[in-house]
Parts: sequence; structure tokens; C-alpha cells
Amino acid sequence: MHGSCLRSGLYLLVPFWGLWHRPNEQNHWEFSYFRMPFKKGNYPKPCAASHVVLVYLTYAEQPSGVYSSQVSDVVQHLNHRFRAGVRLVAFVSLRGFSATRRRIRKEVPGALVLPALPKAEYWKVSAWVFGVLCLFLRPHAVIARNVLATNMALFARRLGGVRKVCFDGRGAIAAEWHEYDVSVPPSWKASIADLERRAVLNSDFRIAVTHKLVEHWRECYGFSDGQFVVIPCTLNRSFRPHVLTDEEKSAGKRQLGLQDDHVVLVYSGSAAGWQSFSVLHASVAPFLSASFEHKLLVLAPEDEHIRSLQREFPDQVMRKWVAHHEVPALLAACDMGILVREKSITNRVASPTKFAEYLSAGLPVLISEELGDYSDFVLAHGCGSIANESSTLQVKYTPFATRQAMVDLVVAHFTKDALEKEYAQLLQNIT
Repeated sequence: MHGSCLRSGLYLLVPFWGLWHRPNEQNHWEFSYFRMPFKKGNYPKPCAASHVVLVYLTYAEQPSGVYSSQVSDVVQHLNHRFRAGVRLVAFVSLRGFSATRRRIRKEVPGALVLPALPKAEYWKVSAWVFGVLCLFLRPHAVIARNVLATNMALFARRLGGVRKVCFDGRGAIAAEWHEYDVSVPPSWKASIADLERRAVLNSDFRIAVTHKLVEHWRECYGFSDGQFVVIPCTLNRSFRPHVLTDEEKSAGKRQLGLQDDHVVLVYSGSAAGWQSFSVLHASVAPFLSASFEHKLLVLAPEDEHIRSLQREFPDQVMRKWVAHHEVPALLAACDMGILVREKSITNRVASPTKFAEYLSAGLPVLISEELGDYSDFVLAHGCGSIANESSTLQVKYTPFATRQAMVDLVVAHFTKDALEKEYAQLLQNIT
């Protein structure tokens, strides 16, 4: 009992380790900047100061490929491109805390990685810890990823530790909790809509991953403020455009045990409910039935829906589950990416990271109707097909010119450099 109390007390001291560390000019987050409008080619020059300008806050999100590209990489981009003085503060699970902390700090040196108490309902304890932490750090603003982190930031604002809060909205969280089997206490499902409403309406500024998400805020919460910017999920800054030659593509297929004349659909993702494995069969079964040369590569964990497809098409469906950095090479060996999901509010406002990843590999995308902003994007830019019952899926070998066009699209629309104006607008409104 005493040992447990001691450990809890020590965990509460973690946020204040190193706060008295004197800033140095080697760490971008330790700069403060003149407050002035951000215009292309006219960014503010750094002025040394002793406090953090911005905090990027995450709560209960563990390191992953998505975390690397949508959190760590965003923080690094804001610091290196705009000298924005952002420090990442991440509350993570106590389970494997040391390993998680090392992994996050490897991606973002100087990040504060703090333990969150077990059980989601204790998030208010973390809110108090963060509120007191802000009294020490004195950030000008907090960019808070998702609903709970934003409510923590709003609490810190009430305490006087921060001036502005930016809600980084990643989806329709209340709808997702009700539409899919999210493991949270029943009382939480009853209150999550109020927490999301508070995040949407009480924040000073907002990031939305799609225009459809902003429409959802207007419909559900009466949002009418123009203080927002739409920034979709983007590729990691380490992405370097490369289009495989026909010879390289053939070599990639051979490594998968396939032949040059095989036409390959690829599905890459998790087994989460909103990924809609149940609708995958309806989209790919006619394609696989049409020819033995038609193949399906699934980059996902084991799942009963995948096993069912493998039993029905034993020599045409392959499954692999590989490290995140191995995925691009496997995608590039294929001919079209699959992004099919059931119709739901969650999917109607979503910004799937896989869309940009497919395009970056030179792949057109087979996409469902009403999937975020991307179904309309596919129609507008001719970069794939819409999956519906009235149309027959046509998948062909992807020639070099098509692969080049897909890569050009992703560079123009889904890289952080392509969204420079949007990031500048964000910083102008919160600094």
C-alpha cells in the first residue's frame, strides 16, 4: 500500500524534472519569436527567450507510424520550417512507460513524456498535472490533439497557464465511440459528446483533417466560427518522391512470388472496426473471381475476414504484417490501393493516412463513396475509382506515366511543404 502511494507520488513529480534546465540555442523549442503575420518568404526571425512558445499536447496515444507522421513530424516541421518554438508534451500509458518515453524522445528530442494514471476516467488527474506544468512552462498556446487533450488544455487556460487553445480535431470522436466497439466505460460514452462540444466551441482556433469534419461540427454542435484551418493527414518529411521503373516494379512483384502479368490490389491498414473489413469481400471478390492472374495483398494483422478470403481464393490472397518502414516497397509492387469503408459518420469525416501513402507509392486508389474529402478528390483528379454496387471494378497494370502522376499529386497536396500556407495560418492565429 505504502509502495503504491510512493510510486504514485513519484509519477506526479515526473512533469517537473528538468524544468529548471537553462535553455540553449541548440533546441528549437527554446526560442521565442516576434508576434507578426506569417507570409510566404517573410517568417519571423528567432529571438532567444527562456520559455516555450507553444505546446503540442497528446493524451493516451502510443507511438506508431501514425504518431510519427502526424505528431512527431508535425512538431519537428513547425520548429524547423517556422522556428515556432513547439514542445511536445505526451501523456502515455504506465505500461511500458520507459520504452515509450525513449521512443518518443528519439523522434522528438526534448519532448516531455509523462505517465497517465491507469483507467481513462482518471484523465482529470492528468489535466491538473498539465495545468500546473503550464504554470511553469508559460506557453503562449497549446495545440491539443483530440478531445480529451483539448479539455486538458482548456482547464490549463482556466488556471491561467496558457492564453490560447487550438483543438486539433482528428475525427468525429463521439460518433466513433458510439458506432464502433471502443473500449471505454459506459458513463464515458454518455459524456463524450459534451467533451467534444466543449473542445469545438470553446477553443480559440481549430485544425480539422477534412472539410467534412467542419460540416459535422456545424451540424452537431452549432459551430459557426471561422477560426479554423483544414490540414489533412500528410506524409512524413522523410518522404522522397521516387517512381519505380518497369524493371524495378517487376522485381518487386517477383519478390512477392508473383509474375509480371499479375494485377495486384493491395489493402494496407489495421483491423479496427472503422476499417470495415466486412465490406472488403464485396469489393474484391468479383475482381478475384474474374481471373486467376488477379491477386490481393493484405498488409494487416490476422482477421477472420481475411482468413475467409484466403479460404475462398487460396492461391490469390496473400497476407503480410510488416514494420511501418517496410510498407512503401510492398505497396510500390502493386497496381491499386484499396480504401473501402462502410458508410458511417466516422468514415464520412475521416482523413485516412493510407490515401497519401498509396499515392506516394504510385498507386491509384479504389475508394468508397463519401469517405472524407477523398472520394471527391479521386473524382476531381482521376486518381482511382469509386467502389459502388453499380460499377464493375477495372484494375489494370499501372504504367509508369500513371505512377508518376500519382506521385506528383501526393507531392502537391499531401506533403507538409505543400500545406505551408495552412501551417502559417495556424501559427498566425495562435501566436
